[in-house]
Amino acid sequence: MGGLVWHHLQYVMGLSRLGHDVYYLEDSDDYPSCYDPERQTTDRNPDYGLQFTAQTFEKVGLGDRWAYFDAHTTCWFGPCSEQTAEIIQGADLLLNLSGVNPLRPWFMEIPHRVLVDTDPVFTQVHHLTDASSRKKALQHTEFFTFGENINSDASSIPDDHIHWLPTRQPVVMDAWPMTPAPINGKFTTVMQWDSYSPEEYDGIEFGMKSASFEPFFELPRQSDQALELALGSEAAPRQKLLDYGWALRNPLEVTRTPWAYQHYIQLSKAEFSVAKNGYVITHSGWFSERSACYLASGRPVLVQETGFSEWLETGSGIIPFSSVSEALSGIDEINRNYEHHCRMAREIAYAYFDARIVLPSLIQKVYDL
Repeated sequence: MGGLVWHHLQYVMGLSRLGHDVYYLEDSDDYPSCYDPERQTTDRNPDYGLQFTAQTFEKVGLGDRWAYFDAHTTCWFGPCSEQTAEIIQGADLLLNLSGVNPLRPWFMEIPHRVLVDTDPVFTQVHHLTDASSRKKALQHTEFFTFGENINSDASSIPDDHIHWLPTRQPVVMDAWPMTPAPINGKFTTVMQWDSYSPEEYDGIEFGMKSASFEPFFELPRQSDQALELALGSEAAPRQKLLDYGWALRNPLEVTRTPWAYQHYIQLSKAEFSVAKNGYVITHSGWFSERSACYLASGRPVLVQETGFSEWLETGSGIIPFSSVSEALSGIDEINRNYEHHCRMAREIAYAYFDARIVLPSLIQKVYDL
């Protein structure tokens, strides 16, 4: 859907604009994984995804730069389908974003195979508790994570004995124009209540956003600011949230395309969001790729502290909170100095998330190892 499309797409767009010869290759994996929101089903039929990808890449000027491997039919699809062997043989660097693609044999000759972990804590726990997960990870040659505090004494991310280096979401800034801010708009976010089951390691449970949200149910009753969640997950207590005053949106509507997702952010006054409990209790330093897009759009973010204040400028544009009182103070501060926080949000996006900074730094670290 729209948010995760931007997560991947901005790597491709950013690398292309830096002058790299970049291609996007996606893999079905070996299980039914093709989501079709029109049929509301997940199966092996890639038709919706192929059409969606063609339209998306064409719109950003990269229409001839992608291909899809369907393991169920052992066929390549897309504009590069007949050149994939040549493309892979000539590649210097593979970025496996979020580790979602299996590394097929044809990728193993690429000299630098980089795993980009966007789900810190949970990734490391999987490597410690699931031998097959660790084996897949070790097919890579370099390792980067959104858990930016992973090498800090302040963080308690479980040690999976893999040498991780910090990185963050690249944002193609000119793809996220700063539009006029809606003074009377809502604080919003797009979220899953439960992305998957909690993980446990060494006697500690690492939970989802559902485990983080409990103290904040009453926030709408304590503030005049309208608060809205584009909320996924069947387990979400929607009626309870409505009873407490939260506005709810269907996340499939606001994320159906990258442009619908972007429009939703632009219509928002700011973001309010909790983080996965696992990110919070380990002081991981994780910061959301979604929040980075709010910042780029000139929208302040009021987000739960995960330790990102260790490396990221906060106080203007970004307001971290760890309690209800801090969240309420953050709402008041953003509303009181709204134009200032909008300007600072955009400036922070330029300073910390601009693809022209993030991607060259990642590549340089790869070749320095």
